[in-house]
Amino acid sequence: MNLHFPRTEFETRIARACQRMADQNLDGLLLFKQESMYYLTGYDTDGFVLFQTLFLSVDGSLTLVTRSADRVQAAYTSIIEDIRIWVDAGDANPGKDVRVMLESHGMGGRRIGIEYDAYGLSASRGRMLNNALEGFCETTDASDLVRRQRLVKSAAELDYLRKAGEICQAVQHEAMSLSVPGAFEGDIRSAMHRVIWSHDGDTPAHVWPMGSGPSAQLVRYKSGGRHIGQEDQVFHEFAAAYRHYHAALTFALVTGKASEAHRVMFEVCHQALQACKETLRAGRTVGEVFESHRQAFIAGGFGESYLNVCGYTMGAMFPPTWMEDPLIREADPQVLEPGMTFFMHMLMVDRRSGHMMALGEQAIVTEGACESITHALDSLVIN
Repeated sequence: MNLHFPRTEFETRIARACQRMADQNLDGLLLFKQESMYYLTGYDTDGFVLFQTLFLSVDGSLTLVTRSADRVQAAYTSIIEDIRIWVDAGDANPGKDVRVMLESHGMGGRRIGIEYDAYGLSASRGRMLNNALEGFCETTDASDLVRRQRLVKSAAELDYLRKAGEICQAVQHEAMSLSVPGAFEGDIRSAMHRVIWSHDGDTPAHVWPMGSGPSAQLVRYKSGGRHIGQEDQVFHEFAAAYRHYHAALTFALVTGKASEAHRVMFEVCHQALQACKETLRAGRTVGEVFESHRQAFIAGGFGESYLNVCGYTMGAMFPPTWMEDPLIREADPQVLEPGMTFFMHMLMVDRRSGHMMALGEQAIVTEGACESITHALDSLVIN
């Protein structure tokens, strides 16, 4: 098997999840988030785009209901031994296969939690599952049970995050050196990805936002690249993944010469990032981190230029995104604990002038000052 953690670590995670289930009076849990399956068992696949679920009983037993294409995948990458196959067909209803599986575990009339908030469980699949289980057992939304457990990383997980940070730092160096006048965005992007793959990293779970000129103001990916101009602005936001654990960075640079506006915007972003890092301590809240960012933007004269989210927690994530709750947003009550990790991005867009600026890095929460695992630029880069 190709396991990235010792079996004892998986056993500890499962035991904690079972205790959380017992505390919520659950007899079982149907998991649909690929992140939850990977975290509890090591199961590593992109097969979650079609119907599959991992059942965890309160006694710790595991059963995977999946397609035939993932039978060997599960056996190779996970500790799951009980694998049930639902058969692809025009009239297939895998919800019924889930019910048969639950019957074999004696779950009739029991209380089952379901991870409804999952990309693999679309609305139509959710209705199919609900219809199949109606009258058989009691169901309840348990989308956050494993997600909340995953917020605090183990020592082994933190080591993978630090490794991802090292790779991400090398990606930043490549992006910085290649973002010069005349360079084609596609060539830069391909070189950045090559760094990840050459370091035994994984394809990131999110498509990187990147743009120059007018498209530097976009904070989402869009199709079509351009050549960087002689006097231009270039935006990068990217992450590196190692064993699916993600570490991210963001920055903007200018070519030719920097305007005074770009210099001021960089300084405000830098001050905001430092304020967020100072607030990212055990016992504070996610909402307080956001407020540090907001106040720094207001103090710098950019009170209308900040976004309503300035980061999010990061860990082992699968497509379509590396973002996960809690987002760093106003009044979010999540209390910070040692072992949590957050990517903090300061994104500033002045739509009137067309200028933008970005600066961000990722850090681990500790009892004291946070531990940066990626390192933002100290000064504005001019190529």
